[in-house]
Amino acid sequence: MILASYSTSHFTVVTCHLARETVRYPGSRLENGERTIMSSPQTSQRLIVVTGATGKQGGAVARRLVERGFRVRAITRDPRKSAASRLTELGAEVVRGDLDDPASLRASLDGAYGMFSVQNFWETGYEREVRQGVALAELAKDVGVEHFVYSSVGSAHRNTGLSHFESKWRIEERIRALGLPYTIFRPVFLMDNWQAPALRASLLGGTLAQPLDPGRTLQQLSANDIGAFVALAFQDPATWRGRELDLAGDELTMQQTAETFGRVIGRPVKYMQLSWEQFSAAAGDEYARMYRWFDQTGYEADIPALRKIDPQLMTLERYLRAHDWEGAAQPAGA
Repeated sequence: MILASYSTSHFTVVTCHLARETVRYPGSRLENGERTIMSSPQTSQRLIVVTGATGKQGGAVARRLVERGFRVRAITRDPRKSAASRLTELGAEVVRGDLDDPASLRASLDGAYGMFSVQNFWETGYEREVRQGVALAELAKDVGVEHFVYSSVGSAHRNTGLSHFESKWRIEERIRALGLPYTIFRPVFLMDNWQAPALRASLLGGTLAQPLDPGRTLQQLSANDIGAFVALAFQDPATWRGRELDLAGDELTMQQTAETFGRVIGRPVKYMQLSWEQFSAAAGDEYARMYRWFDQTGYEADIPALRKIDPQLMTLERYLRAHDWEGAAQPAGA
């Protein structure tokens, strides 16, 4: 039985926060129900530095910004990666940079109008993620970046006690304290997570195995839609500076999620509810804590309001049909 496959490590954090609040705002102009790209001659003159450019979020952001006519400088530890080569082919400038060495990034910010910042807790752990995120924000402030867009996590403001939520909240707090012109997006569970090889094999074999109650909903988001919102923010800074917004594109129960996979694949997918003991043994205590939070509390992004900003937000079904799940074959030996 395949339970899940994620690259994870959790770190316990004990923190004390003041009460947190978040504000949601209406977004960019719509015409006839479609998103209107408000381009201007300034767009092609604005250089945006993108961190994590070969990852899910940074890659999606870099691609969308190039599509929208921005100059993009993509930072990666290894410019030889295939993902970096693809960005170069699209027209981005790819440079080497190490988030653990902020001084190495200073030259990358030369002439930059904006920066997109994202860190990977699963690679760094709590303290290192905070150091990276805070150092980037401080560097951006020091060199005079005019618009700093940070990718946090859905519900970071809600005192969850989850390590990779709390680390991002600490980075958010520093960004606000610095007085940077900022936008903070808080994405929920990524649809892209279903692409993990073991999860995909299990789903194509006909089983979605998770510990959540079958009727419990889980908000989800395509990484590409993070790119869409980041592009909107850089295109219309007067509208988006100072805003903080949770992002989600769909909300389905576990049973509905299984049915969606089955409909796209073309054969039944059943939902199997794992015991918490099973899941914790396979995924680890901290990951199980996050799923318990999903089961007991969950994200609270306002999807109808987000669709007014961007009617093209991906549903899970649209995402799967666009990412090689439609009619996908059952794995050998499943």
